[in-house]
Amino acid sequence: MTYRLAVSAEMQFVDLPFVERVRRIHDLGFEVEIWDWTTKDLDALTATGATFSSMTGYVTGTLADPDGADELLRTAAASLAAADRLDCPRLNVHGTGLDGRGLPVRPAGVVTPAMWLTAARTLGRLAELGEKAGRVFTLENLNTTVDHPGTPFARAADTFALVEAVASPHLRMNLDLYHAQIGEGNLISLLETMLPAIGEIQVADVPGRCEPGTGEIHHPAIAAALRRLGYDGVVALEGWASGDPERALEAFRAAFA
Repeated sequence: MTYRLAVSAEMQFVDLPFVERVRRIHDLGFEVEIWDWTTKDLDALTATGATFSSMTGYVTGTLADPDGADELLRTAAASLAAADRLDCPRLNVHGTGLDGRGLPVRPAGVVTPAMWLTAARTLGRLAELGEKAGRVFTLENLNTTVDHPGTPFARAADTFALVEAVASPHLRMNLDLYHAQIGEGNLISLLETMLPAIGEIQVADVPGRCEPGTGEIHHPAIAAALRRLGYDGVVALEGWASGDPERALEAFRAAFA
């Protein structure tokens, strides 16, 4: 295995207190991903000894309008300070801020050329913040059919275009294959095309967003493609457990062994 495995503590062991979720994931040999750092006890998380591979890189704000961009950059700077405390290398952002239900705070039925330009400029400024802090921001694709209707720049093709336009090692893609399967398909082709821009890969099966083996994606083929391509980053399970969480994580590990 040339890559490392991580698990979202937001979606596994959900009956446990958050710090205990992190500890359980760490004890099972995985790196840990978190979302909104403002709701977490960062000192307690650090004390678990876990390796944090990714966290949400902003609190509020949007990419494609000037006021929202300023807010995103302001809260991204605060997020970098939190990432420093956790020694977390990657901070994740989306095409727009999401509310508690995963819906866009500023939905867009049509993404205009002006929005594309503003988003690219905002991401360029974000990459500059990342460079100064020695961290990497990742731009995640989402799906608009099931989970995040109305989100601009949602497709993997969109995030790839924006990351390529900025052309900075401090802005990479978070290629979420669960979202991509719903929105685009052709997952191995996406990996082959977008590999140079990828900073992280997230997975969950479709439908249901649970561990590998519960849906239609053949994750061992994904794993084989990643080994063939020489991917050496993180593959993270950002999905629910269909039953017992420990069995779900073992199924994840087995699919990518």
